[in-house]
Amino acid sequence: MPRGDYQKIGMATLIMMASIFLSRVMGVVREQVIAAVAGADASVDAYRVAFVLPEILNHVLASGFLSVTFIPIFSKYLVNKDEDGAWRIFSIILTIFGSLLALLIAVGMLFTPQIVPLLALGRKNPEFLEMVVHMTRIVLPAQIFFFAGGLLMAVQFAKERFLVPALAPLVYNLGIIFGGLLLGPRLGMAGFAWGALAGAITGNYLIQWLGARRAGLRFGPCFDWKHNDLWRYILLTLPLMLGLTMIFSMEIFSKFFGSYLPPGGIAWLDYAKIIMMMLVAFFGQAIGVASYPFLARLAAEQRWDEMNRMFNTMLKHLATLVVPVSILMYVLRHEIVRVLFERGAFLPRDTQMTALALGGLLLGSVAFAAQTVVNRGFYAMQNTLLPAIYGTLAVVASLPFYWFGLRKFGLIGVALAISASAIIQVLVLFAVWNRRSHNTESIQVYGTFIKAVLGGVPLGAVLWLARRYLVQWTHPDTFFGSILVIFATFVLFLMCMVLGGWLFKVEGLQFVGRRLISRLRPTTDRRPAHRGHIDKF
Repeated sequence: MPRGDYQKIGMATLIMMASIFLSRVMGVVREQVIAAVAGADASVDAYRVAFVLPEILNHVLASGFLSVTFIPIFSKYLVNKDEDGAWRIFSIILTIFGSLLALLIAVGMLFTPQIVPLLALGRKNPEFLEMVVHMTRIVLPAQIFFFAGGLLMAVQFAKERFLVPALAPLVYNLGIIFGGLLLGPRLGMAGFAWGALAGAITGNYLIQWLGARRAGLRFGPCFDWKHNDLWRYILLTLPLMLGLTMIFSMEIFSKFFGSYLPPGGIAWLDYAKIIMMMLVAFFGQAIGVASYPFLARLAAEQRWDEMNRMFNTMLKHLATLVVPVSILMYVLRHEIVRVLFERGAFLPRDTQMTALALGGLLLGSVAFAAQTVVNRGFYAMQNTLLPAIYGTLAVVASLPFYWFGLRKFGLIGVALAISASAIIQVLVLFAVWNRRSHNTESIQVYGTFIKAVLGGVPLGAVLWLARRYLVQWTHPDTFFGSILVIFATFVLFLMCMVLGGWLFKVEGLQFVGRRLISRLRPTTDRRPAHRGHIDKF
């Protein structure tokens, strides 16, 4: 691969990593506004449930997988210098699937009162269901803009344009924030729903349409059902439409089983989830985005041994990074929730319950991070069927954990079930990957995870004792007291990580250290990176 291509990949990765990080930050700000305005009452639960039916439609059309399914098809035409053919297949897919989605949205809006009670069986309150129906009908039309915008972003990616697509999640979250702040005082949580619709129209469609126009957009309605690449797209996308992914199942089941919890239960789970997903995004998504071009290239060249080595290296890095950080967050979960959300209508009891849910979710955080890498290995080989089949089987196998956890432990039981489901899914998919790719060194990955967990036990004990000592000398129930506890415990955590990495030669920690040192050195002292190796990227 030419050096210029690596530079483009590096710049694209930096842009997308910045977008992911900023979108997560904006997501936290969005949740802070919701918490301050409405806290964790039944109206917030209704707002969360209102996104379930739209999420199902979004999943059915596989709008979140367009970069996996559509880009290879579109790029084939660009490589063959067939610009007209590229825009024709774009028009066909947008016309046919856009029309299908519009029809599904119309049916969904018509039958929302009949569908909503099935999505939250635990809530029989007519006022609650009325709120959900109202907000669902506001949010449903946004899905057509998500789908069209996803295609517009995909063509920009194929044209090696990344800046405008990176703006989509930022503008979307801003729409929700301003919708809640401007309309919330008059409309309640429906103001946030209107903000979500406005954010989808602006960030995911209008801005992307402008970006695609700069990339040469050409569109004309076309219903060419016989086009070969339409059916290729359908075959690639169908498993993703029918399969149950880890994130999708978490979104659906957290609302369904959360509906059997007391009012506020769904909101507590979602507040905890946004914190946990920041950890997943910072490590898992960052590594996944950075590695995907390399994995795709190695798969195309059928260099399976190198692909497996890279795969194993990334997963070992995740183990040695995510496990310790999740332990730190577990110890400080009350302070983290208090600093982020406890203001306005978000009361101390909400802090306690959200922290309880966060503790359960953090146990599965490393699995959520690992799946961002494991799935990309399959996608790099243009295989969407196997992860869909085995992922769905793993989701179904995890259902008893939800029922048992809900009945025996309530809120923490549902959170633990989410973690158990994630762990089962990633173990199943990794086992399938090892068998399909003949990954003979996968035992090292399991060993690294076990060592990280065992090493995390004394680390957690040290951090817990330090926090217990600190709360005796501060005011932990206050914002600034929590900040002080977080800061002091974090400094101790860094010292432990540096010492542990040095004493035990922990590969992932040494990797981070090398990257930090290389960034701090003067430019003239840096050696050129070796092409194609993830450690040197």
